[in-house]
Amino acid sequence: MSHIHWAPAGPQPIRKASLRRVLTVFGPYRMQLIGIALLVLVSAGLGLLPPLCLKIITDEGLLKSNFRVVTHYTLLTLLFTFLAASLGLGYGYYSMVVGQKIMRDIRNRLHDHLQGMSLRFFTQTRTGEIQSRLVSDVGGVQNVLSDTATNILSNITVIISTLVIMFYMDWRLAALSVGVIPIFALVAARVGQYMRTLRTTSQQQLADLNSTMQETLSVSGMLLIKTSGRREHATRKFAQQNDALAASQIRLGMLMRVFFSMMQLTFSLTPVLVYWLAGWLIIKRKDPDLSLGTIIAFTALQARVFFPLTGLLSIQVEITSALALFDRIFEYLDLRQDIKDAPNAVQLDRQHMRGEVGFDQVSFRYANEQPSLTLDGITLRARPGEHIALVGHSGAGKTTLTYLIPRLYDVSGGRVTVDGHDVRGIALASLEKVIGVVTQETYLLHDSIRENLRYGKPEATDEELIAAAQAAAIHDHIKSLPEGYDTVVGERGYKLSGGEKQRIAIARAILKDPPILILDEATSSLDTHSERLIQEAMERLSAGRTTFAIAHRLSTVRDADQILVMEKGRIVQRGTHTELLGQDGPYAQLYAAQFEGNDMVTETAKEADA
Repeated sequence: MSHIHWAPAGPQPIRKASLRRVLTVFGPYRMQLIGIALLVLVSAGLGLLPPLCLKIITDEGLLKSNFRVVTHYTLLTLLFTFLAASLGLGYGYYSMVVGQKIMRDIRNRLHDHLQGMSLRFFTQTRTGEIQSRLVSDVGGVQNVLSDTATNILSNITVIISTLVIMFYMDWRLAALSVGVIPIFALVAARVGQYMRTLRTTSQQQLADLNSTMQETLSVSGMLLIKTSGRREHATRKFAQQNDALAASQIRLGMLMRVFFSMMQLTFSLTPVLVYWLAGWLIIKRKDPDLSLGTIIAFTALQARVFFPLTGLLSIQVEITSALALFDRIFEYLDLRQDIKDAPNAVQLDRQHMRGEVGFDQVSFRYANEQPSLTLDGITLRARPGEHIALVGHSGAGKTTLTYLIPRLYDVSGGRVTVDGHDVRGIALASLEKVIGVVTQETYLLHDSIRENLRYGKPEATDEELIAAAQAAAIHDHIKSLPEGYDTVVGERGYKLSGGEKQRIAIARAILKDPPILILDEATSSLDTHSERLIQEAMERLSAGRTTFAIAHRLSTVRDADQILVMEKGRIVQRGTHTELLGQDGPYAQLYAAQFEGNDMVTETAKEADA
């Protein structure tokens, strides 16, 4: 899957399926939500009492000069207000806790799901795009998850209960007060749809900006920019994407401001109209049922309706725009994991593993639309403890072949077996534990050398760390560092040389002690002395371990049990070093190209003739 762009042409309607799916994230927290709902209902009920007390204070206290009534109901008003506020803080806290736990669950699900994606997904998707989904999109729905459920319940409860009392007090004033609600409900729905469109566009632009930052501000990216003279280009590209994001954010912000300004203006004018209608009823119609206390209480209740109504309409806007973010999150959660455990997958017994690896008529292509096969008709058998060397020009398929063993990719045809089991039928966690890989591009965590080594075996003792480092010819260098094994290697290990990084990666693989080992140009950055030490260490460790070694420097594979020469995804020659050198084939040509004029060629040729 490549990174995805959205370009909505207009307001996008809310899909009921999306809304139902969003509601399911609240499922594990039903009991907490019920408790919050009860607090909300009690708080809303208490909030109705102060306006009613205000009516009594006015009609029975102030107008009748009864200070005892004023004092009594003032104290009750203070008590009800304090209790309602306390309960509001309580359900606000618990709703925030539930919301944060739901966000945690979504992030965990998304991260876990992405961990199960094949290497193909990560080679075709920008890192910044993935980070944007996991961080920005999930963060963008925080308010909806933390506050929306309780705010909806609270606002609806307050509005309904208050409207009931308002209509009970005077249906004419109440009808005038609520007459604007349908208008703003329609406006809010329309604004919410446009907000959703803008939010989707804005999040995609943010993902693009994150990708650019990840590419240009990483150590590797910065090194490329500085050595290629592309600083101006990188700055211009970032500025263009930043401008586009800023423009979207401005449109998003102004749409909200215009909407709420219109709403506040209308809600400010409505009380004036209520006072006019009350004056007309009292003065012109001589209405005996409309008292001053009723008008004052009604005005207080009116404000109690308008504020929750504003919140309810803003929630509607937030929900419709946040659904765009949920759609992006669900899109990643719905990505099909093409590499996963088969039903009743086999668990390998590491203690009794033989380490035999087989390829039976294996073919592979990276994408269905790829016209030619990357691997075609690969058949080979690596016996337990055997050292297999893969040689050939770049692009011949050597690395791809080894990646099929740990199921970084799955075959397009044929099968790969470990101890006779098709790897597609072996539990992934079990397979990962028995295979060690040292890649050409060494990746180290931004952590200490000790923790980087322990990544291969978390429970390893210091003695085991030292033994592995000694076997990889890196222990002496580590001890010479001021902080020894506690030295932090920096971003992607850039504080170390290429050879030092590779030796640490090799030590990490040695520490894991896997029955099957894959070395992808693992000694390419080593000097001659270190290479010789590594070769000696590998020879000592090869007993009982099946090793696949990809090499361009043919001097490193002379002692391999089998050398496989690959061209265009096929094995075109196989045999030992001596056998292949004695043939007039691709291997002899490769060897001659590397050692032309070197006495080693002559000596080895003599060995082949002998």
